[in-house]
Amino acid sequence: MLLNTRNIITSNIAGKQKKDMAGFSLKGFVAILLLILLLLCYNFEACEARRGKHWKQRRLPASSLAKKKGKGKSGGGSHNSHHGRGGGGGGGPKPAPPAPSPSPSNNSMYNVLDFGAKGDGVTDDTKAFEDAWMAACQVEASTVKVPSDYAFLVGPISFSGPYCQPNIIFQLDGTIVAPTNSKIWSSGLLWWIEFTKLKGITIQGHGTIEGRGSIWWSQSEPNNEPINEDLDMKMPSIKPTALRFYGSYNVTVTGITIQNSPQCHLKFDNCEAVHVFNMSVASPGDSLNTDGIHLQNSKDVSIHHCNLSCGDDCISIQTGCNGVKIHNVNCGPGHGISIGGLGRDNTKACVSNITVQDVNMYGTMTGVRIKTWQGGSGSVQNIRFSNIRVSEVQTPIVIDQFYCDRSSCKNQTNAVALSSIAYESIKGTYTVKPVHLACSDNTPCSEISLTEIELQPMQEHYHMYDPFCWEAFGELYTPTVPPIFCLQNGKPTSNRILSDHDIC
Repeated sequence: MLLNTRNIITSNIAGKQKKDMAGFSLKGFVAILLLILLLLCYNFEACEARRGKHWKQRRLPASSLAKKKGKGKSGGGSHNSHHGRGGGGGGGPKPAPPAPSPSPSNNSMYNVLDFGAKGDGVTDDTKAFEDAWMAACQVEASTVKVPSDYAFLVGPISFSGPYCQPNIIFQLDGTIVAPTNSKIWSSGLLWWIEFTKLKGITIQGHGTIEGRGSIWWSQSEPNNEPINEDLDMKMPSIKPTALRFYGSYNVTVTGITIQNSPQCHLKFDNCEAVHVFNMSVASPGDSLNTDGIHLQNSKDVSIHHCNLSCGDDCISIQTGCNGVKIHNVNCGPGHGISIGGLGRDNTKACVSNITVQDVNMYGTMTGVRIKTWQGGSGSVQNIRFSNIRVSEVQTPIVIDQFYCDRSSCKNQTNAVALSSIAYESIKGTYTVKPVHLACSDNTPCSEISLTEIELQPMQEHYHMYDPFCWEAFGELYTPTVPPIFCLQNGKPTSNRILSDHDIC
């Protein structure tokens, strides 16, 4: 009896334990299932959040979000098509330094048409160009596309760093046209299109920058006023350069044409590692002060395979330039290739290591020229002009240390010092004088060398001048045509001792 009772109690306890364990298993399973579901939902939301953040960073930079509203597109980083031309709303303030950009891809093309540009040559497309640049600025190796078969009216504009990503390409296949409304130019600007403080900027394509400079050129003629005929308003007296690069490194300009600039066509100031090739400048020979390419305070510059026609120097090399190589260039009409004018208003000028070779000149005022103002200081040295072909050039070889573009200039004794200047294989025809070497009395030119100079007069011109030299010292390495007896052999004895202010 006692044994049976004990068995019954043991069986009841075991059954209760089995029931408790079964209940626990069911509850535990439900809890684990709920935990799994919660983890899945969390991971899904986190994934979506990460994906949304990545899309926003890659496709729609904060600075361009407002611009793309109303265009019916979800992606703002890819602008390869030409539709969506009606957008391009208001932009925001200038962007702060951006976060590191994603690696470059095929989607980093920014077509100005997608930012609202009309390209009809009448509508002001300046804002669309600004917005396209602001978007491209934040992506390394991006491209701003200016498509062919369109003419874009663009006012004064600056495509600026220094917070832009490097290696941006400005693909110019269409035409950019300057405005002629005098109000847009205010009291006068020094440039029209500017690229500033950039690393690795390239302008390439088959397009044209049209400066419409004829309404500006007339102001240089004494009997004319610079008048915009459409508005009957005067243009400002300060004339802009068409395309300017400032403070930039690794700059390339290729393929494009710049024409009819109000003043200088292409200018580089404080730039390094500049490469200009296979491009053209085109303006009439009577368009005053329209230099083709102007260099200032720039070094490591290469210019080659260019066609330059303008109303002033085809290439002008100013103070602060070092390491410039120019070759395979056609120049004319124009004033030739010049170093200077240097030392204006008693300033210091330093130019060195310049090579100009394999150049053709047609109907220019001078061929290769160095010009300095009286009263300047500094030096020009290590200059080489080689294999220059001249045709009907007024004066092919010029050094002028008494340069003056005014009605009169004050006589001064100080001058920029010129030395180590080589002229090699300069041949062709002239119409006024073959050689003009006018050096400073106080600081004569030294180490001038002449080799294989063959310059023939054009027979139809009757008033010719013989070679002229003044305080020019150096050496003739071969006989010259015509004979240049005026070059003094050796070194000058009266060279003044250069002060610290004179030394570059």
